[in-house]
Amino acid sequence: MGSRSKALALYKQILQESKKFTSYNYRNYAIRKTREEFRQNKEVTDPQKLKDLFKKAKDNLEIVQRQVLVGQMYDGGHLVIENQPKTS
Repeated sequence: MGSRSKALALYKQILQESKKFTSYNYRNYAIRKTREEFRQNKEVTDPQKLKDLFKKAKDNLEIVQRQVLVGQMYDGGHLVIENQPKTS
């Protein structure tokens, strides 16, 4: 599997985990930050830099997974913005 496909798989995995946050603010921050980081580094071709970025992304995935579990244990309820009915 090429580095591009590995990066996309890791990107999707981080986004999926980020969507599990019970807190609206944490969830949106994690998704926004992930998108921003991957977008900023999409043109990187240096093998060492790519290796460092993969390590950082994997570490961040572990952090997100851990924080999702902690957030689920101490759920503080939902914000008013989350309870808005969806309009078509």
